[in-house]
Amino acid sequence: MGITKTIGFSQEVNTMSETLKALGHPARLSIMHFLAKSPSCICNDIVLELPLAQPTISRHLSELKKVGLIQGEITGKNICYCINQEKWQEVLAYFNTITTSLSHSKTC
Repeated sequence: MGITKTIGFSQEVNTMSETLKALGHPARLSIMHFLAKSPSCICNDIVLELPLAQPTISRHLSELKKVGLIQGEITGKNICYCINQEKWQEVLAYFNTITTSLSHSKTC
């Protein structure tokens, strides 16, 4: 498989591409949905929610954290996760920009 060409694209587009790539897996979308429904940060409950082994969930959490979609804090031996609201607002703003542009463009 070739290397993805990122030269020539804006930093915003490259960053958003990595963020959206992280969301491009059903387990990660399920994790985000579960965290969004939760009233507080979640520690071990994610393992009970998804039909995946704990090491697999940890890998998915790591990918989401790497792009900044979630943040974690250590509580004893556990790491509790929640959605990074600031990063999520960036995702929404990006799609809002596209949506606004669509409403001003001609249809095919």
